[in-house]
Amino acid sequence: MDCKAFVDEQVAAISSAVGDGTAINALSGGVDSSLVTVLGHRALGERLRTVFVDNGLMREGEPEQVIDSFAALDIPVERIDAREAFLSALAGLTDPEEKRQAITDTFYAKVFGQLVRESGARFLLHGTILTDVEETVDGIKRQHNILSQLGIDPEKEYGYAVLEPLRTLRKDGVRQVCAHLGLPAEMTHRMPFPGPALATRIVGEVTAERLDTVRAATAIVEEELADTRAFQYMAVLLNDYATGIRNKRREFGQIIVVRCVESIDARTATVTELPWPTLHRVCERIVNEVKGVNRCLYDLTPKPPATIEYV
Repeated sequence: MDCKAFVDEQVAAISSAVGDGTAINALSGGVDSSLVTVLGHRALGERLRTVFVDNGLMREGEPEQVIDSFAALDIPVERIDAREAFLSALAGLTDPEEKRQAITDTFYAKVFGQLVRESGARFLLHGTILTDVEETVDGIKRQHNILSQLGIDPEKEYGYAVLEPLRTLRKDGVRQVCAHLGLPAEMTHRMPFPGPALATRIVGEVTAERLDTVRAATAIVEEELADTRAFQYMAVLLNDYATGIRNKRREFGQIIVVRCVESIDARTATVTELPWPTLHRVCERIVNEVKGVNRCLYDLTPKPPATIEYV
């Protein structure tokens, strides 16, 4: 892959499309949105408004970490507090597709619609990659950042056009371009994290309390499995309860599933064969440190037949 040619081509394309106007993009901190932000900043400079939408679904300390990382690159990022809007939209929903639809509608129509009207921007830069398009078109899983493939005209529905500089790349290609641009290793090799964030790791209704549970379990899993260098590892909160014993008394506790996989581009994945002492330590910490959880499982299913995420 000729990374220099790709960068030059996309910077020129963004500049040509936006012209003398302004654009806006949402930075999640993932490698895809990070690269789009850097490309957009090179093409437009101060005419690109970059925001971090705090949807209340992120990991512990993530908003601050992402904003600080880009401040170090001299790229200003504005934090938008949309926590109440997203939690309200998800209230009472348990069906995976309904949850994804609620996140899509809240993100594009409500939060971004308002930002676009305020900013006057006519273009949205988006980190859509080829795998996102393929999985949505094939009916495997609806990606929140796919619009035209679902028959949605963003200019008609939301008032702005979407530019997708990365839509021909897969995850490994995105990392190659980031490395070519000299972006920090923690950004270039950042573990994939879904756009709908922890909502994809809660089976059933997403509530503030359930988010606290999966957020705490996620922190443990990411701390304990960081040295594995696996493609992705996570904690998932199931919608079931299991009988347990704590302090010599019976309890009905929640169930956390740990998932750790190897992959190159997320199209397929195999399960990481973690050492037993590692699994034992992760389980022990989760059931002892995460309130209300009394059972921890390890998912052995590859992709396919499973997807990497649960929702």
